[in-house]
Amino acid sequence: MNDFNDEDDEFVDFDPSAAFDEPQSQSMDEQVIENYQKDERMMVLIFAQWCVNNQVDANELYKRAYPEQPNNALLVEAFKEATEAGKTDQVDDITVFSVLEIFGNSDLAFEVQAVVDTRK
Repeated sequence: MNDFNDEDDEFVDFDPSAAFDEPQSQSMDEQVIENYQKDERMMVLIFAQWCVNNQVDANELYKRAYPEQPNNALLVEAFKEATEAGKTDQVDDITVFSVLEIFGNSDLAFEVQAVVDTRK
């Protein structure tokens, strides 16, 4: 493919693959990772708020779902934020199930379902 070079008033070869050189791809990778982390944080905040609303210990529920994993620092931070801020945002069961499933946390969704079942 050719592109016009204004400086020399001539056509120059243009390599479209150059648009995807490593620095630009790395920036794109970093942006994807950053967006995922933001979305993951939102998922954890929704779960933590649901736990606060339903008087459930988020850490205990997480441990039941993932007993071999250490404490989740993001969850500890989100739960603390939800309780300290005195937030009263209501998070319904369907919302928490949905966000957990989107991120592949089906074991945790199963434990949330167990809590919901005890309410009925």
